[in-house]
Amino acid sequence: MFQLFVQLVDDPSPSPLPGLKPGLTQDMVTPGLLGFIATAFIVIIMAFLIVDMVRRIRRVRYRGELAEKAEQEAAEAQGEEAGGENGASQD
Repeated sequence: MFQLFVQLVDDPSPSPLPGLKPGLTQDMVTPGLLGFIATAFIVIIMAFLIVDMVRRIRRVRYRGELAEKAEQEAAEAQGEEAGGENGASQD
């Protein structure tokens, strides 16, 4: 078992051909600095968009909770007024 492990570690993986195919340059097969800058820009923009989206969702949820709470308080106030009017008319 150990011998198999050592053999697998020592054997180099198949390496690609040394060099590029004829007619290709290094700039044609790698993204280079421009590709890195474009990718970094997209990642940064996506991070800002995610943070903004979470902030907006939290704000909408909070406003909904406040509206629900205000509706409950209004319903309770109307219930108390209706109960007070009925109690006064019964006397």
